[in-house]
Amino acid sequence: MTEKNCSATLNFEKRISVSCGNRMETVVSGKRILYDSSFEQGYDIVLACNDVLEFLKDVPENTATLIVTSPPYNIGKAYEERVEFQKYLEWQKQVVKRCVEILRPEGSICWEIGNYIEEREVFPLDVFFYHIFKSLGLKLRNRIVWHFEHGLHANQRFSGRYETILWFTKSDNYVFNLDAVRVPQKYMGKRGYKGTNKGKPTSNPLGKNPSDIWEIMLEDWEKEIWEIPNVKCNHPEKTVHPSQFPIELVERLILALTNENDVVFDPFTGVGSSIIASVLHNRKGIGADKEKTYTDLAYDRIVKALEGTLRKRPLGKPIWKPNGTEKVARPPPEWQMKNLSEFAK
Repeated sequence: MTEKNCSATLNFEKRISVSCGNRMETVVSGKRILYDSSFEQGYDIVLACNDVLEFLKDVPENTATLIVTSPPYNIGKAYEERVEFQKYLEWQKQVVKRCVEILRPEGSICWEIGNYIEEREVFPLDVFFYHIFKSLGLKLRNRIVWHFEHGLHANQRFSGRYETILWFTKSDNYVFNLDAVRVPQKYMGKRGYKGTNKGKPTSNPLGKNPSDIWEIMLEDWEKEIWEIPNVKCNHPEKTVHPSQFPIELVERLILALTNENDVVFDPFTGVGSSIIASVLHNRKGIGADKEKTYTDLAYDRIVKALEGTLRKRPLGKPIWKPNGTEKVARPPPEWQMKNLSEFAK
């Protein structure tokens, strides 16, 4: 190797790495990873530390079968600079427009979003993004509600405990693998009561159709609310990122909306949860983020996922519910020393 600041690391069991400056090429468990600032073809995983619009300049049209992300909400998180709301929407439209260009004809875009808050007024971002996607010719297939138990506590309105995923397609001929995400029938012995199917079994032996309420994988695909724990302090996937995407949330979308070896792209990849979900299910993953702290973490997590050492919440694991005997689930002694009216404001 002739370049300066270049090095090679060999681990013949699982990993081979070559780095030159900020560029890192790695082979882990047979998967080729490129960690750089721009896109190149020929890799199973491309991770970039760069502005998303700059990165997208190098990505060819018709590259991705699924684009899935949770963009900044313009609420002043550590990774974003808050701007005037209309400017934020104009910037997001530029990103969406370029994403549509790199999307394959049979592809889908899933935009996971919450609310923008200004002077204590709530602006539901999915309402604004719907018009952006429609203006670019996409078709809405589902508005999925992701419900979670924990978050900030409000005192001037009800505490927010859900966000939405807008699933759009580029055409009417799109990938949708229903059998990959079916769940067991609740009443599998059900029979028709009239017409030509009277007396015949009406359930599908492969399971029932999931819905757009997401709670837990095995029981609640049949609804349109998905209840998946958000990544808070005790979550096994928790990193320093303040708004981390649970891997499980993306896994469901990948299984349903892509086939093996398809390309999944996350334009705001953060700590790499979308890429991890992709490679765990034999898809190719691409992601970009402008914060090097997060992309460094993403690289480390991707390598651990391929090596089988990454801590993650298993897909479909039921949500833990206290049985009332745990200390944290019992009223604290201090409450018993006062009348409840003393706590009221």
